[in-house]
Amino acid sequence: MVSKTEETQLDRLENQVDNGGGGAWEYLSLVRKLKLRRSDKVLKHGLSILNDPKKRSSLGPEEWTLYEQVAIAAMDCQCLDVAKDCIKILQKQFSESKRVGRLEAMLLEAKGLWQEAEKAYSSLLEDNPFDQVVHKRRVAMAKAQGNISGSIDWLNKYLEIFMADHDAWRELAEIYISLQMYKQAAFCYEELILSQPTVPFHHLAYADVLYTLGGLENIQTAKKYYASTIDLTGGKNTRALFGICLCSSAIGQLSKGRNKEDKESSELQSLVVTALEKDYKQRAPEKLSLVTSTLKSFKVSS
Repeated sequence: MVSKTEETQLDRLENQVDNGGGGAWEYLSLVRKLKLRRSDKVLKHGLSILNDPKKRSSLGPEEWTLYEQVAIAAMDCQCLDVAKDCIKILQKQFSESKRVGRLEAMLLEAKGLWQEAEKAYSSLLEDNPFDQVVHKRRVAMAKAQGNISGSIDWLNKYLEIFMADHDAWRELAEIYISLQMYKQAAFCYEELILSQPTVPFHHLAYADVLYTLGGLENIQTAKKYYASTIDLTGGKNTRALFGICLCSSAIGQLSKGRNKEDKESSELQSLVVTALEKDYKQRAPEKLSLVTSTLKSFKVSS
């Protein structure tokens, strides 16, 4: 994740370069370091260096890194001739490189030559079964073709090898949610909570999925995870606060008085309602009456 300091530095460099103040290489290096895809800017400023022999030669070995960066940006921008030229130069310099082989496969993919790209990726994986980039390209290629079941299969195969990839678990969960496969999505968020227990988003997303699944046990568990989200964010997550209210209302309806909430739960509910009313009073006072009436419809109040 990009920090505010890094984002500020990047924006400053981008404005400087766009206005002719120099620093193109520093900007491109920072984009690469932060793993961002500002492809139009990378293509423009990268070519300004590569097309100038003096600037290009001053890079030393980093020249080849820039050719790779510009090739990927060109494919993003559908400037396939530029990408092809960059890859040809890299092929000449590194004729046996698997890294260049990945770029060749990506170019096939960018051209929509799916079968040829798949063959190229399969060949690369035969040489190196643990190439994360190639595995991810297969997922991306399946999604580009609208093959959702294929992207699920490739993501699951990828996660069998790279189980610690949090972004992949989150992507798989989002695909499952889009298909209303909530039990599978819940499993993904459980894996994320186990590996990153202090990330509030995972707790919140898991609670949302459990609430959507419904049933007394799921909603009781959802309430606990909404509560943990509130705890991790210092009480500043409005969605989680509303989640507590929704869960309390649903539990009351489903249990029909059989399972009365204990004193601690009642206190939590009261605190949540107070926090919501205080939040809206400060940030959106014109909506406070609507929030108050909504909370009353849930049969919860401070």
